[in-house]
Amino acid sequence: MKREVKKVKVKDIVLGENKIIIQSMLSVRSDDIEGNVTQAIALEKAGCEILRVAIPNEEAIQLIPAIKKAIHIPLVADIHFDYRLALKSIEAGIDKIRINPGNIGDDEKVKAVVDACKEKNIPIRIGVNAGSLEKNILEKYGSPTPQALVESAMYHVRLLEKYHFDDIIISIKSSNVNTMIQAYRLLAKECNYPLHLGITEAGTTRMGIIKNAIGIGSLLTDGIGDTIRVSLTANPIEEIYAAKDILKAIGLYEQGVEIVSCPTCGRTRIDLIPLTLAVEEALKSCNKKIKVAVMGCVVNGPGEAREADIGIAGGDGCAVLFKKGEIIKKVQEKDILSELLSEIEKM
Repeated sequence: MKREVKKVKVKDIVLGENKIIIQSMLSVRSDDIEGNVTQAIALEKAGCEILRVAIPNEEAIQLIPAIKKAIHIPLVADIHFDYRLALKSIEAGIDKIRINPGNIGDDEKVKAVVDACKEKNIPIRIGVNAGSLEKNILEKYGSPTPQALVESAMYHVRLLEKYHFDDIIISIKSSNVNTMIQAYRLLAKECNYPLHLGITEAGTTRMGIIKNAIGIGSLLTDGIGDTIRVSLTANPIEEIYAAKDILKAIGLYEQGVEIVSCPTCGRTRIDLIPLTLAVEEALKSCNKKIKVAVMGCVVNGPGEAREADIGIAGGDGCAVLFKKGEIIKKVQEKDILSELLSEIEKM
């Protein structure tokens, strides 16, 4: 059962409902406006639903109107240390602010940001990372433990609540998967704000996806989490595809193809691995909510994959095409991909 949380609106998107929202962050230099706009358009097209941009200096403020003119999804300003950048981002039309209230200055500066957000109905995401804990909290716990991350997050929450602000989203990311999971489970008991899940500094595509799948997936199956970012040292488009795949794997993505395929064995008589990769690539942008099976032989074919909406089972240089376990035709190996895609197109 999904955790009950306060609903927080980010432009036209409501966090805290049943749908898990996919996020990413622009990775182009902040002084390259055209490059950021181009990447933002590509990310929205790939399925990104909330997009974050780094605002490291005053010059970067001009990114906000340029990007917002080009996309339809909410844009988030990532702010560190300088509260004035948050205020200028709000003036420029940003849809959400990401800060750590404790590192932008004294109470009056925090209040200035809160008041500006209140006036424009802009939510704030508190972003706590294991690498940026307050010194006193780090000294208390000795290391960035789950308890330390939660204490830091709740300290920042109270700074905002002091000024009667509660349009809050929280993230407490760690590069350690176990720490991340335990921290979010603790935090889920401490408050009812929407939670932004992710593993920070997760690494390259291969290992990063594994870490995020374990961390994000574990929490989502517990009913914890409202929005996710699969951080990768890669093109952020890969973050979107990975996020979709994680959600598909646990039945939380409302559209798109799920591919099931066998690992092959000595019975396989068709070149299944490149075929499966070709099917996956061809259907990457397909929004039909269907399950497609690519199986190596009749042993693991129509019977074992009978829950698939459509699939193939290999033979000796050929394959059978089936729907819901029922064979509909036999095709030659060279025609398998085209025949499968043709049938999917009709569905």
